[in-house]
Amino acid sequence: RGAITIATLPSFGMRWLAPRLPSLTARRADLVVNFAARSDMFDFTTSAFDAAIHFGLPDWSGASHDLLFRERSLPVASPALRDQIGDNGPDAWLNLPLLHLTTRPHAWQNWFAAANVDAPPLTPEPSFEHFLMLAQAAAGGAGLALVPTFLIEPELAAGTLTLLSDRSVSGPEAYYLVYPPEKLANRRFRDFRDWLVEEAANQESRLTRNP
Repeated sequence: RGAITIATLPSFGMRWLAPRLPSLTARRADLVVNFAARSDMFDFTTSAFDAAIHFGLPDWSGASHDLLFRERSLPVASPALRDQIGDNGPDAWLNLPLLHLTTRPHAWQNWFAAANVDAPPLTPEPSFEHFLMLAQAAAGGAGLALVPTFLIEPELAAGTLTLLSDRSVSGPEAYYLVYPPEKLANRRFRDFRDWLVEEAANQESRLTRNP
């Protein structure tokens, strides 16, 4: 009774949101939040969702947008592929498979441009629909991937993925909590929203101290 239902991007929900839920429970033990994976925009007036996690521009029609944080993706590879690269710089990466996320087809092209590497037009394939699929393919040695580190902390800690560079790439898009403005009249939703925005601000603060 009184539960809140949130639509979340699958990888974001699994790797960023779910591990932080104990802190929400500690703060509001009586607050029940249900989650469902959704990747596409939808009409709040015809859905049962109170809010959604949105990646993109603040362009969700009829919704309020609370900025959570921007995405910073870094190049990663399996340890075996990293050893194969050795001391060769990013120019040599062009001879290896560059794995793409379906929704970020220009990520590698943008990364090479930022690194001052003269890369030819890149075909965005092989491609994967979700970041975790992309990360697992990279961990298996299928190629290099650009992934936000907050989504692959377990792989980095376990050593199944390793960073190739500390140069990140980001665009104008960001992660937002989006919701119908009238939802803020609901105290339960307001408490969830305040907690989520605070958690996002804490992450940004940590990244500022340890970029």
